[in-house]
Amino acid sequence: MTHWIIAPIILPAIMAPFIILAARYHLGIQRVFSVVGVLAIIAIAAGLAWQASDGTVILYQLGDWAAPFGIVIVGDRLSTLMVLLTSILALFVLLYAIGSDWDTRGRHFHALYQFQLMGIMGAFLTGDLFNLFVFFEVLLIASYGLMIHSGGDARLRAGVQYVLFNLIGSTLFLFALGAIYAETGTLNMADLAQRVQLIDETATVGIRVAAVLLLLVFAIKAAVVPLHFWLPSSYAEAPGPVAALFAIMTKVGAYAIIRVYTMIFPPDLAVTHGLQSHWLLWAALLSLLVGAFGVLAARKLDRLVAFSVIGSMGMVMVAISLFTPESIAAALYYIVHSTLAGAALFLIVDLVRTGRANLVLNAQAPVSGAALTAAVFFVAAIAMAGLPPLSGFIGKLMVLSAAYENANMAWVWAIILMSSLFIIVGFARAGSVVFWKAQSEQPAEDDAPLQMPTTLSYVAVAGLLSLLVVYTVFAGQAHRYMIATSAQLFSPEPYIETVVGTPGKLSEYDDEKEDH
Repeated sequence: MTHWIIAPIILPAIMAPFIILAARYHLGIQRVFSVVGVLAIIAIAAGLAWQASDGTVILYQLGDWAAPFGIVIVGDRLSTLMVLLTSILALFVLLYAIGSDWDTRGRHFHALYQFQLMGIMGAFLTGDLFNLFVFFEVLLIASYGLMIHSGGDARLRAGVQYVLFNLIGSTLFLFALGAIYAETGTLNMADLAQRVQLIDETATVGIRVAAVLLLLVFAIKAAVVPLHFWLPSSYAEAPGPVAALFAIMTKVGAYAIIRVYTMIFPPDLAVTHGLQSHWLLWAALLSLLVGAFGVLAARKLDRLVAFSVIGSMGMVMVAISLFTPESIAAALYYIVHSTLAGAALFLIVDLVRTGRANLVLNAQAPVSGAALTAAVFFVAAIAMAGLPPLSGFIGKLMVLSAAYENANMAWVWAIILMSSLFIIVGFARAGSVVFWKAQSEQPAEDDAPLQMPTTLSYVAVAGLLSLLVVYTVFAGQAHRYMIATSAQLFSPEPYIETVVGTPGKLSEYDDEKEDH
């Protein structure tokens, strides 16, 4: 048993109270420890991803209590990939927050940032559904604090809406956990994968209800239409670096769907057969259309980017809803791409906000630092719209290829291609209005004073865009890794054996209970 697997959770959990208690009034110390903490997480996450890259499943049992009685932390190709992605994203977002002085505009930014990382890392690494709920609540509390950072009525209203929708999801999650425990007597994911297989086909009502509730909960987290209403205002009103970090938040919902519905409720499971594909594909296609129309109709740059995130999640969910090894691999490739592209766009929106009177898409005075800001916006827009040569284009080709043999192939191809056109037009219109159709206007009295973005801010944005370029150059190697990850997900026996023992064999305690 290795102790390194729990480090991405424990490290920010220790760093956050240390920053509050020991460095509360010393911003420079907070910044140093926050950056060093994230760098340490990156190093650990890279080591874990390397260890899991050959198919090894890493297990940590808290208190040395074996599953399903104890809490387990599990790392495989998928979970370590998501932890590494989160830690790298967190570094560039943190550098931007420091460079733009966003961390000075409210209280406890760095402590909340660390708690947020703790919740996200825990959600990716936990091997237990109840602890997945716990980590969802940790990241919800921290994200609410970050979202209302620096205050403002609009931000507070959006924050309340964000919390209410997520509390509804949390309530449904508890109902689902109760139903699952009543049916199976366990919430450990590996143990559930065995027990669900044993449920009689004539007594599937309870487990089907639980499976539907879980799917609704994860769809809320992933902002799938019609459960997406919380996202546009929340992401648009959040501080720039916070919105950029939130680019990984919707991926937590996508990760949970992939994990639960390939291990516990796989597509070929008789008791829940067809449950995922009956409506998830159409909801994903509708999300793609809503995101595309939102980009096309947006009147402010921040809402345009928020709707592009909905569209990108629609693309991810289209691939996931096909539930084949090829489509899950395509979804994983696109998750990495859309996280980096979405985060870069939210940071660029903040650059525009810094150098422009407001974010309304109309002709105004030229943006401060317009040439450099326009250049990074151009690259990020190409990436998000899925134009060649960047990774978004490759990801869309993978999704289209995965849908080729599906019965609804014509609908999938038509909607993906049509929505791509709308998103291209929307981004082209926004870029031309903000950067090229400038006119001499004085800012209104209530507008924020204009200033030049700092060098560190541009470095953070350029870092994310450079990662997209590298991801494109090594697309072949990345896709092969995603194929291997998908194959591991659809053959969960090594995962189950590592966590609870031989697949298909219940523990001696369960055998005794059944005899009684």
